[in-house]
Amino acid sequence: MRSLRFLLPLAVFALLGALLWSGLGKDTRLVPSPLIDKPAPDFDLPELRDASTRVSRAALLGQPYLLNVWGSWCFACTEEHPVLVELGGRKLLPIVGLNWKDDPADAARWLARFGDPYAHIAQDREGRTAIDFGVYGAPESFLVDAQGIIRWKHVGPLTPAVVEEILLPKLAELSR
Repeated sequence: MRSLRFLLPLAVFALLGALLWSGLGKDTRLVPSPLIDKPAPDFDLPELRDASTRVSRAALLGQPYLLNVWGSWCFACTEEHPVLVELGGRKLLPIVGLNWKDDPADAARWLARFGDPYAHIAQDREGRTAIDFGVYGAPESFLVDAQGIIRWKHVGPLTPAVVEEILLPKLAELSR
């Protein structure tokens, strides 16, 4: 009985250690999305640069695009932004911004300061569209094909390596 008192805590400790060890090295940005290979959620939102025009899922059909969720309040978005500017300059696909829970004036000042790589920018002031996409933090990006199907999701800032090693090969797959 006495040895059982010592073995039980040791077994619990070993189990807990094994559980923690199994999580080491896992990339927390690889968040599976239930929307992969499903139609992008329907949306119809005002354009940030001209609120009298709209950005909608239906209007974006016909060519692949990268939907990038961002906000002027988002520190990681500042880190990611030069990558988007460079990608936008390459004209490989339109980048559509989803400006999430942001003040339009703040967003406009942020773009004036850091550059504007976006073909369109949808204002999601209440955050409902982001919720429909399953967004839980900015930045997040979605590769959407010409039929409006989500083919890839990236959580966190895009980096040059992610663009070259993952995004561009996925984009090439879409053109086949």
